[in-house]
Amino acid sequence: MNLTLKVWRQKGPEDAGRMVTYRVEDVSPDMSFLEMLDVLNEKLILEGDDPIAFDHDCREGICGMCGMVINGVAHGEQVATTTCQLHMRHFEDNAVITIEPWRAAPFPVVKDLVVDRSAFDRIIQAGGFISVPAGSAPDAHSVPVKKADADAAFDAATCIGCGACVAACPNGSASLFTAAKITHLSLLPQGQPERDSRARAMVEQMDAEGFGGCTNTGECTAVCPKGIPLDTIARMNRDYLKASK
Repeated sequence: MNLTLKVWRQKGPEDAGRMVTYRVEDVSPDMSFLEMLDVLNEKLILEGDDPIAFDHDCREGICGMCGMVINGVAHGEQVATTTCQLHMRHFEDNAVITIEPWRAAPFPVVKDLVVDRSAFDRIIQAGGFISVPAGSAPDAHSVPVKKADADAAFDAATCIGCGACVAACPNGSASLFTAAKITHLSLLPQGQPERDSRARAMVEQMDAEGFGGCTNTGECTAVCPKGIPLDTIARMNRDYLKASK
């Protein structure tokens, strides 16, 4: 495959940034999107140019490090797929592909496609710890949990914190991320002691970071690689309102 890439290049947070066009040839359809960028970077290095900076780690859709807007869609147009698991066979030969970083004020660009997502870390830190006894593992099924609650908690816990929900939201909201982190504990017995204080602290930290408010457009769930449902946000709102009284 031969491709034309229009990539956002930005030397640093204070740089204005611009789109730069590159031509990549002989791309295997079996390559992942990041492997294709690796090939381009090798070419740029050989030509004495600065390689494109982008986040990556596990390349297995687990860590949440990779993230870029591909043709206007966070992680690309493949549903429930991270950028690292997106393969070039989903693109046409001679396609023009636009690649940009996450666009949100709380995610400042570090360089090129790399953004600073430490705002997510601070939201999680605001939630604090859970009060559970330390020591040996409890007996199986010693604390009954309804299957519906267990399933919903597991679904929320699959959030990898990639930030696609923020990048896709027209308001730059982090409600889906924050709701997932609040919900997976609020549905389990271990999360009950600090349930109210956790919900209040994490939502207030989310607002303090400068993320926008949720208006239920649903763009976040559409691009979420783990398919976290929109009703997770409703659970968070109920917990926050209850904790605020």
